Amino acid sequence: MKWLIGCLLALVMVSAAFAGEDPYIAIVGNDAVTGIGLGNGVANPFYFSQKHQQFLYDQDLFNVPVHYGSFPPVTPQTRVGGTGDEQFRSNSPINQPEICDSNGTVIEGVGNDPDTFTFFGEPNAVVRKQNAGYFEWFIRLPKKPSGEINICIQCGVLKPNTFAFEQFDAIDLCAAETGERIGTGFCTRDQVAPGVNPIVAGALPTITAIAYPGPYALTNAAGATWAPFNLTAFRNPSAYSGESVGQPMTNTQSLQVLNGNADTRVLLKACMDKCIVAKIPVTGQTNAAAQTENDLEPGDLIYVRMDVPISNTVDLYCHSQSARLGGVGEAPF
Repeated sequence: MKWLIGCLLALVMVSAAFAGEDPYIAIVGNDAVTGIGLGNGVANPFYFSQKHQQFLYDQDLFNVPVHYGSFPPVTPQTRVGGTGDEQFRSNSPINQPEICDSNGTVIEGVGNDPDTFTFFGEPNAVVRKQNAGYFEWFIRLPKKPSGEINICIQCGVLKPNTFAFEQFDAIDLCAAETGERIGTGFCTRDQVAPGVNPIVAGALPTITAIAYPGPYALTNAAGATWAPFNLTAFRNPSAYSGESVGQPMTNTQSLQVLNGNADTRVLLKACMDKCIVAKIPVTGQTNAAAQTENDLEPGDLIYVRMDVPISNTVDLYCHSQSARLGGVGEAPF
């Protein structure tokens, strides 16, 4: 009998371990790659390797809706998604090709007809040099996160006005990074003397990230959900030190609330990932903005906004899949 009870306990423990945790990746819209699994995916395989595609799930299988309620609303600058949908917004239209595809082609227009492009990837919106602008993404979590949440941004970055001349060769000749000091010639970078910052810090984009309750968020006795709050990032690299138990968080050498101020600047390199590690929210924890965090559930909405200052020195191309969430979450089954 003792042997039988021991076997049953072992089976229970093994079953719990198999339920486990696994990686997830989330984008605007259904996270699945079209043709992978069931349902209609929107993830473009141009941006996701076979390794990544394993963790892009058809969220309909998890009952995590792309559409829920009336938030976010549609605005004049909503480019992808409808009311209550996962959305992408920009102050500029989506009328640019994917400049990260070096094999794209241009079909020359005739007369007043514009040029057309063929390329892999998604069409982009652009914010050009010395123009202020923004990009926004609303993305639902496909799983309950069990660890820190990566906010990864991948946009095309070119030296000013170089696509007009070099077209799809521009990424191989004139790739750039945000905050770059541009030289006086065409497609050149300015050298600096010792002691001079090679980056124009005031030209870097800033990041805001806010969590909003979704269809499975906990409610109180009155049926109200928790209030939205800004996520807090771990500076990377850093000591990764937290706060004392029961104390409000503050902005430190290890932590920074993602509220779009000067301390949330990011440096993006052309067509490369820039990942921000957001601390997993904890119910009852107060952040540096005096907001109360809450545990997140599948379907909760993460809002990411990237503001580009007017002192921007490069051409910045982004689209609906330029921002994604990634992490480890609880398996739904």
